[in-house]
Amino acid sequence: MHQSASSIPVAQRPRFNLNRAQVVDENFVAFVRRRGETPPSAKRPLSETVTPDSPLTGRDLVELLESQIIARHQDIVSREMRARNEGFYTIGSAGHEGNAVLGRITRVTDVAFLHYRSGAFMAERARKVPEIDFVRDTMLSFAASREEPIAGGRHKVWGSVPLWVPPQTSTIASHLPKAVGTALALHRGKRLGVELSIPADSIVICSFGDASTNHAVAQTAFNTAAFAAHQRLPAPILLVCEDNGIGISVETPPNWIEQTFRARHGLHYVKGDGLDLIDAYNASLEAIELCRRQRVPVFLHLRTVRLLGHAGSDAETEYHTFEEIEGAEALDPLLKSAALILDEGLLTADEVLAIYEKTRERVRAAAKQAAQTPKLSIAAEIMAPLAPYHADRVTAEAGRVADSPERARIFGGDERLPERLPPRHMAALINHGLYDLLIKYPQAILFGEDVAKKGGVYHVTTGLTAAFGRGRVFNTHLDETSILGMAIGAAHMGLLPIPEIQYLAYYHNAEDQIRGEACSLQFFSKDQYRNGMVVRIAGWAYQKGFGGHFHNDNSIAALRDVPSLIIATPSRGDDAVKMMRTCTALARVDGRVVVFIEPIALYMTKDLHATKDGQWSFAYPPPGEFISLGEGAVYRAASDKPDDVTILTFANGVHMSLRAAKTLREKHDVLARVVDLRWLNPLNEAFILEQALATQRVLVLDEGRRTGGISEAILSLIYENCGSKVKAARLNAEDTYIPLGPAADHVLPLEDDIVSAVLSLLGHSQ
Repeated sequence: MHQSASSIPVAQRPRFNLNRAQVVDENFVAFVRRRGETPPSAKRPLSETVTPDSPLTGRDLVELLESQIIARHQDIVSREMRARNEGFYTIGSAGHEGNAVLGRITRVTDVAFLHYRSGAFMAERARKVPEIDFVRDTMLSFAASREEPIAGGRHKVWGSVPLWVPPQTSTIASHLPKAVGTALALHRGKRLGVELSIPADSIVICSFGDASTNHAVAQTAFNTAAFAAHQRLPAPILLVCEDNGIGISVETPPNWIEQTFRARHGLHYVKGDGLDLIDAYNASLEAIELCRRQRVPVFLHLRTVRLLGHAGSDAETEYHTFEEIEGAEALDPLLKSAALILDEGLLTADEVLAIYEKTRERVRAAAKQAAQTPKLSIAAEIMAPLAPYHADRVTAEAGRVADSPERARIFGGDERLPERLPPRHMAALINHGLYDLLIKYPQAILFGEDVAKKGGVYHVTTGLTAAFGRGRVFNTHLDETSILGMAIGAAHMGLLPIPEIQYLAYYHNAEDQIRGEACSLQFFSKDQYRNGMVVRIAGWAYQKGFGGHFHNDNSIAALRDVPSLIIATPSRGDDAVKMMRTCTALARVDGRVVVFIEPIALYMTKDLHATKDGQWSFAYPPPGEFISLGEGAVYRAASDKPDDVTILTFANGVHMSLRAAKTLREKHDVLARVVDLRWLNPLNEAFILEQALATQRVLVLDEGRRTGGISEAILSLIYENCGSKVKAARLNAEDTYIPLGPAADHVLPLEDDIVSAVLSLLGHSQ
């Protein structure tokens, strides 16, 4: 019976070299030398095709091997750099070098969202742009050098603007939804007449590992691509599964990928052997031509092998026997590529080894130079591309007025322009505002669940599809991850996406599309790539107990945690319109990602203090009016007396605080200024401190939970900057989900609570 290495007593085991990079390196050199001992009778011209069933020439094969060798030496040298503390990333491409064929066959303008084992793909694609020094750039990336051209030392990513490879940091397939979104946007942009930066017949390539296919976010992408294909919507995406049979230490069951995807409706399945250049090339060529010609999603299943463990820190011997590790190394695709080239008489063994050693020298020299380059060392420099803001340009764009005849046509005549209509509630004003935004921005698209014919759950998008067509205002299937992925992809193609998430609680289903993908893009590309968008979310609480916690969600902790994300939330309809104009300007000018939270409880609110007083209905602000980022509002009673207290709040809190202020004034002779923050991230700290110092007594009314609510940040700001000068307190919702029915009133701040909190803060008896 065969005995595994782990079952042999340690003293009897043969010596096993744990430096598998060294072993794989030495294996290649020894293999080529042995193979060269029996050379073919004659050399073949590199210009000839190698086999009758493939267009591959000898020159193609040699250059593909060169790219594979580059990727291999980069993996080996990255570990040498790590040992010297000169490099900081060791997840490599070893065993996946067959993806070089994809870099050769696809065009530079075929957008590529890549798996982290794509070194050979990048090396091969870089041939098409001679001014790129791919080896130097990659070594700079390993060294976290400030001079690295895509991320500038912020992370090791595969990315390039000239090569149309947006940088990816995803390891769990979270880049798949935006790749599908980009493929869908190609056709939509063309249909809308938006000038694309790439040819209209381009395709999207998205690569990932076999283990990643099991992740929910990957399944979302496969479903969206298939859903589009089922409806005959163009979705030219090449989904490349590089199947090495393992995810870190967890084996993928044999045949799982093929059995799962071969007959999956809506996806065309093509299988190839990524260990064999000819087979991989033929399969990839078939898949790419099908994807490009028919504009359909294609699932390309490439067999690969993982060499050198998951990363340099991965002790593979903990879960694989020596024999298993050596068995994988025997499948090294570079051995097979070299054998093919030697056996066909394309190069001699000496010529292959000359390429190998010359590449080693080139990579090591680049690594040595990269190690000496400067690193990021200042927080401001590190964060510079994270949240660009050009106030003058944003202001000019927010105030820019759309074409007047087009407005009159869309709204049905000058007399029906919204600014000439009577005051309305928030839902109606936002609806008019969306009309204006779609008029102003021909590249804008609005989409989500139920937004088209139904006009949204609260009818905020009523009439938009009829006015602008299904190409610009359309329903999606019920999946928030897909909605946000489509938004990111659309922005990549130059569109201005305005996706809707139906309820704030539903955002959590897809949080990483914003946190890990949309908001990280500018950071990891030095602001060379952008995906500006405005995400509309119906949210907050106070719906009189309706719907329970999924429809009455008051938590924005997950939003506040996202670096660079702008959070806007209006309290009244005219503000909502003016803020939306600034939000879209931020997306267009600076590529910013904005979340616009619309308070559901105030959608239809018309009155403030008494039934039919109409004091919460407002006139539509004419085009050109806007509210700048960070600009708050201050409500004060008409009085010669100074204000006693400042109430800092937002959204529903403004309406409640104004009512509470009336009670405080009439029953307790207390004057409260109510401050509407409007923008919850970034907070306008100077404005908050100014309002706090104005009265030196501050109540922060935050309908969010005590833990994770915005009040924590505001109180910290006040105490850090004002100390004992300002006495401050906060009033929050409880740390609980919001229950159904009247029980909701017991866990949310109410008007009476505001009055009591203010009196307590001032030391007044109640």
